[in-house]
Amino acid sequence: QVQLVESGGGLVPTGGSLTLSCVPSGNIFRTNTMGWYRQAPGKERDLVATITRGGNTNYKDSVKGRFAISRDNAKNTVYLQMNSLKPEDTAVYYCNADIRFSSSGPLRTYWGQGTQVTVSS
Repeated sequence: QVQLVESGGGLVPTGGSLTLSCVPSGNIFRTNTMGWYRQAPGKERDLVATITRGGNTNYKDSVKGRFAISRDNAKNTVYLQMNSLKPEDTAVYYCNADIRFSSSGPLRTYWGQGTQVTVSS
């Protein structure tokens, strides 16, 4: 059973930085598009950033210029560098990955358990 293992959340002051990371546990063939989503209390989960295997990125408008998503394909790991954090960035951050278990197998989408990011004002 594959799980996405997230790390790097925590409590930081306004203006601080955090780096999140996410890696699948277990045996996989490769990851395709990976990304980060977040859910604040009382709100729906929404996209923060995604990155394709080839490195094409997409960002939520409110994080452009502050957050950077990257990946290491050899390690099937995705990162989210978050700078200039604001209280409104406070949320549970979830990793998302499309995973292939063989060269000809279908893509399957997985979610991490979530990691809390809290930005104090």
